[in-house]
Amino acid sequence: MREVVIEAQDLVKKFGDFTAVDGVSFEVPKGSVFGLLGPNGAGKTTTVRMMTTLAVPTSGSARVAGHDVIREPEAVRASMGLTAQSATVDELLTGRENLRLIGDLYGLDRRFVRKRTDELLEQFSLTEAGDKVVKDYSGGMRRRIDLAVSLIAHPSVLFLDEPTTGLDPRSRVELWDVLRDLVRDGTTLLLTTQYLDEADQLADDIVVIDKGRIIAQGTPLELKNQSGAASLVVTVSRHDKVHEAAQLLRGSVEGEVHVDADARKLTAPGGDVAALTRVATRLDDAQIEVDDLGMQRPSLDDVFLALTGHRAEESSNQEEVSA
Repeated sequence: MREVVIEAQDLVKKFGDFTAVDGVSFEVPKGSVFGLLGPNGAGKTTTVRMMTTLAVPTSGSARVAGHDVIREPEAVRASMGLTAQSATVDELLTGRENLRLIGDLYGLDRRFVRKRTDELLEQFSLTEAGDKVVKDYSGGMRRRIDLAVSLIAHPSVLFLDEPTTGLDPRSRVELWDVLRDLVRDGTTLLLTTQYLDEADQLADDIVVIDKGRIIAQGTPLELKNQSGAASLVVTVSRHDKVHEAAQLLRGSVEGEVHVDADARKLTAPGGDVAALTRVATRLDDAQIEVDDLGMQRPSLDDVFLALTGHRAEESSNQEEVSA
């Protein structure tokens, strides 16, 4: 059985009459990536603030690396790193100076900090930019130096609160690669995100949170399966063959066939290998050429829409409240 390094039990956070987090519980095994998925205002950041000792739970408990967040806050902070939604580095200092500053604040040995600084600048592809002031960094570079700063003390646990918000697609993918490297090296990550593709790419397990409550939990595949079976998707090569292909598909599978004539795309429920093989054979026999033929699982976006009635990128009615 894998060691649990992050644990929340019935966490509740209230601000007056408003309940921002309502009975959240989860466990995160060592060396894994755990995703807190939900729209803006769902309670993700408030949960992270409680887990990282920045806010005191109204009720419930939490432990990080074996330490209680209420009774042992200093031990919790010593064992973890935190990358918040907005960069916390000093823009008037260089990347190297930021890393050394945080090392000094941790009380780390100066020789260790110098060596660790060089390692992190290289790891995050910032060696050439290390002696430039951070205000001249691109958005992706700022996010990388912010992440590097959180790793100066070699924490075993890292909390990432929407780490790729505001980044361009290329910078997001680059940061994902860095996070995968951290996990391969043994770091445990708790990641909050409103991006479904990010959770799908990175997380081993996901908790879906909305309006302060957990509404679903499981691996990305398990959550997708909750929204139904895979669909069979056919894209024919010619517009004049769309309706003929649709008739053939209706005779090969059960359920309604959705036809997008403009895109030459047909979608039918209940896709499996047997149905795929059967349809491929019949299309070939009918001499209907296809550009694409395959199975498509529900996306995490489909999961979230089915669970909440709205898309993940749509904000909840509630708003995050800072402690």
